[in-house]
Amino acid sequence: MDKSSNVVWHAHQVSHADRVQQTGQKPCILWFTGLSGSGKSTLANALEGELFRAGHHSYLLDGDNVRHGLNKDLGFSEADRVENIRRIGEVAKLFVDSGLIVLTAFISPFRADRDLVRGLVGDGEFIEVYVKAPLDVCESRDPKGLYKKARSGEIKHFTGIDSPYEAPEKPEIVIDTGAEDLAACTSRLLDFLVERGAVTRSK
Repeated sequence: MDKSSNVVWHAHQVSHADRVQQTGQKPCILWFTGLSGSGKSTLANALEGELFRAGHHSYLLDGDNVRHGLNKDLGFSEADRVENIRRIGEVAKLFVDSGLIVLTAFISPFRADRDLVRGLVGDGEFIEVYVKAPLDVCESRDPKGLYKKARSGEIKHFTGIDSPYEAPEKPEIVIDTGAEDLAACTSRLLDFLVERGAVTRSK
């Protein structure tokens, strides 16, 4: 029996368009993807700080933080990684519907999963941010000591070592954290959002 056969969508009095008008911004998902150690969380955190100080409404969903709650029942097998991203996509979709700019920092190694999330929201509401950094640079940073553990066999299915990473083919923006510092990368992203009309520099 279909689990959702008796579930009916309940229409809300306040629409997505109403929320967009109230916030004065264009809600979207900023989907930060890249290898572990590429700088996704650091960059997303810095950008959210800039958005907050400019008076915009946003929320940051971080991969590790989400695994402490919503996705704490998931491991790191391919199937669990897919489900991890599916759940985050659905949550991010709700944030967009509420009128927020949602920033998500997840390795999200598979293109099909990222494309699935893109399909959950409207045109222009999914911005794929490829946080690019060579594997050797990410491994040299190794902020959590995960690469060392993966190399020694303590961690299995680690992206970039014994599990693949499928780089975006047509991301909306590429940020090379191996070539630019945090301030420059953050500024580039903010300029990008201003150019798209998603936000303004000051509100």
